Amino acid sequence: MAKLELIGIRKSWDNQEVIHGVDLKIKDGEFIVFVGPSGCGKSTLLRMISGLEKISEGSLVIGRKEMTNTPAANRGIAMVFQSYALYPNMSVHNNLAYPLEMAKVPKAEIEQKVAEVAKTLHLEPMLDRHPKALSGGQRQRVAIGRAIIREPEIFLFDEPLSNLDAELRLQMRIEIAKLHESLGTTMIYVTHDQLEAMTLADRIVVLRDGRIEQVGSPLEIYHNPNNIFVAGFIGSPKINLLPAEVVNAYQGQIQVRVPALGLDHLIFSLEAPVNEGQKISIGFRPEHIIDDINDVANSQVFKMPVSYSEHLGHTNYLYLNVGEEDMFVVESRQTETIANHKLVAFAVDPQKALIFDENGLRLR
Repeated sequence: MAKLELIGIRKSWDNQEVIHGVDLKIKDGEFIVFVGPSGCGKSTLLRMISGLEKISEGSLVIGRKEMTNTPAANRGIAMVFQSYALYPNMSVHNNLAYPLEMAKVPKAEIEQKVAEVAKTLHLEPMLDRHPKALSGGQRQRVAIGRAIIREPEIFLFDEPLSNLDAELRLQMRIEIAKLHESLGTTMIYVTHDQLEAMTLADRIVVLRDGRIEQVGSPLEIYHNPNNIFVAGFIGSPKINLLPAEVVNAYQGQIQVRVPALGLDHLIFSLEAPVNEGQKISIGFRPEHIIDDINDVANSQVFKMPVSYSEHLGHTNYLYLNVGEEDMFVVESRQTETIANHKLVAFAVDPQKALIFDENGLRLR
């Protein structure tokens, strides 16, 4: 195992900077997930850690060793790619053995390690097959096995599940989580899928435009985002964000008007200083909208026709047209089927709302 530290890491191509001074400390044995939209720099950052991409400025430390200019082969890192990168003319056995053969490891030791890795990843029945005879999930397990067999200090995963269907992605997520638990090795995983980030990570690193927006545990990122971008990116269905206005502010509380919901007297606890008339944004996660309004204050209740409903068995998603660009989504656990266009009463929970200023920064 090894800890890793990025200090002021920058990357430029043709005088255009794409990674802007990233600082990050990763603990021994930690599972870190880089997440963000396409083009945010997460794969570039991973390739800089691996040594496949040169660091333009800054310092990379692995363990206690400066590795900024160390060749990739000498960093004690193994990388698993989205494309599997298996040799099609080799059997599974030979694909697993190849890195050790290149390192001149004795044949008996190679056979022992291949057997151990095959057992760990349930590949024993497939050792004589070639990649074309394997499913996508099996190929990815072989690619992971080829990384494991080198016994690296750090594993890097670059969107390894993107080519798999939904069922296989779920299966492989579980296998990767079990693998991390059994090996205890530091792992850094890149994905654009926030569900993978939430289920796998010890800590999530949210990236945008080559900068870190927030670092934290999955639940911390979900419940306490630092800004609108993080709040909107993490969560499925995404958070409902609405424009609002401060009507009054007094003694740690504010009264807010939310025109899209027809609400004028919502009361929120807020320590951050705001001014009467200030424009803000309010975020309500779908599961925090109340669809059983018994014993709810009238000031929190709004009525809206359901434009569309999705019934998923264990839960329902109700979509409301509130006049904004995105539909307003309510997660309902009611067993009753809600017909489209039916007028329904809902309530918001001020204690669960997230409030953001004009610049998209969280107000607490």
